[in-house]
Parts: sequence; structure tokens; C-alpha cells
Amino acid sequence: MTIHVDIVSAETEIYSGLAEMVFAPAVMGEVGIAPRHAPLVTRLRPGEVRLKLPGGKEESFYVSGGILEVQPYLVTVLSDTAVRARDIDEAAALQAKQQAEQALKDRTGSIDFAKAQAELAEAVAQLQAIQRLRKRVGRS
Repeated sequence: MTIHVDIVSAETEIYSGLAEMVFAPAVMGEVGIAPRHAPLVTRLRPGEVRLKLPGGKEESFYVSGGILEVQPYLVTVLSDTAVRARDIDEAAALQAKQQAEQALKDRTGSIDFAKAQAELAEAVAQLQAIQRLRKRVGRS
């Protein structure tokens, strides 16, 4: 049994297809969505959305946060930024993490503390998605 999944960013549709299971980083913790799941709308935090595809393969996506809407046979992920995990630029994520950490360390009056914290959380979530993808690829 499958559920249709649409993952959409502000720029474009990233994924549209069937999955046996969807795992997403909801603000209250990771949620697992199977076909016929009860309707649900919740906010997402930055992190990895994983799809268990028919045939046993998995597909991973990084989202910067957003909204998860669940209907019995449809899951929609709406995010400002959504990227296939394999397409994340690791060097750029590492640089963003270092810049955010440095900005938080400096603590000068000109820093936007909340913005620096959000940028750090996003960079860390991207790097974690890359690391999990590498572990899965290494197992295959």
C-alpha cells in the first residue's frame, strides 16, 4: 500500500510520487506517516524528510522548515527551501555553519542573534542530512 507525496519549495516542486512511508521532522518530534494516516497539519523544523519507496529504496530531502499536511492518501510538504539530500552543497553548508557560529561568538551589538541561531540550525540540519545519506549509501 502506498501514499502519494508532494514536496514543494517556494521555487519548484521537488518530488511528486508514491511512498510506502514518510518520515518528517515535525516541531514536536519526528513523525512517521503511513497510508490511511489520520488527517494532520503541523509545522516542520529544519531537517530531513525521508521517503520509503516501493521496492525498499529510500529518498531523502532537506527542508528548511515549513508545513506538513497529511490526508489519508496524500502527504504534502511545503517549505521555503527543499532540496534532495544528494544535491546539498556540503562545502556551502559547512561555511554557513562556521559563519553562524562565529557571529554567535562575537556577540557584538550589530548581530541579529535570532537570525544567526536560525542559520546555524539550518546548516547543522543540512550537514546531518548529508551524513545520514552517506551512511545509507555505505550500507547498500
